[in-house]
Amino acid sequence: MRPKCQLVAYLSRLALAVAVLVVSSFADKSAKAQSSQPFPPEQSQRPDQTKPLEDRSAQGAPQQHEPSAAEMSKKETVASAFLRGLQFQEYEVRSAAEAMPEEKYGYRPAEGKFKNEKPEFGPAEVRTFAEQVKHVACSNFAFAAEFDGQKPPDACDKGGPSPAKSKKELLIYVRDSFAAIRKALGAIDAKNMFDPIEGPYAGPNTRLGLATVVMWHNADHYGQMTLHLRLNGIVPPASRGNPPALQDNY
Repeated sequence: MRPKCQLVAYLSRLALAVAVLVVSSFADKSAKAQSSQPFPPEQSQRPDQTKPLEDRSAQGAPQQHEPSAAEMSKKETVASAFLRGLQFQEYEVRSAAEAMPEEKYGYRPAEGKFKNEKPEFGPAEVRTFAEQVKHVACSNFAFAAEFDGQKPPDACDKGGPSPAKSKKELLIYVRDSFAAIRKALGAIDAKNMFDPIEGPYAGPNTRLGLATVVMWHNADHYGQMTLHLRLNGIVPPASRGNPPALQDNY
């Protein structure tokens, strides 16, 4: 090979090597620069999209210790067992009553479809939402009266004697009814739980037996109230991810 050709070949190889080094150096710098940047945000966090709503009401609140079954059994009483269950029932019923708009309190599912029925207890048709709330409240007061050996209010299956009608009046009525039944259940103990209970509501019975009626009765009507809510596009508060606290005053 001629010297001139050898020189050209040598320079060509040298230029190729330099080009490779330059490209490698650029690629390395680019990779380091990319690695120093944060990863792309998740789909819901990208700035060109609306972020999902976040409920912060429960954040920052002190976490309460949830007792184990073994810890609970050391302190459990007849009253505490019932009151623990009633706490859930009260929240479900009262929060549902709070969630329903007042203009929907007169809502009755299947309006007019069962008006010819003749049930032994209660109305022929499905109760309106207001009637559900009022029935639960009247019944709680009735059960509490029977626990205390007092005369219960009449005709709770037909609405009872209370004049409560507006949403505010009914919320107060049902709130106070749970306070009354809470006191009655709190008085049950191992010595009196088999005492006889007389009365038109779930009687004749024992104190323990009537307590079980209180629990299932509230659960029964809460189940009906959830249908009223959902048929009106409202998720019951107890079924939400972050259930709101009950109101103390109305």
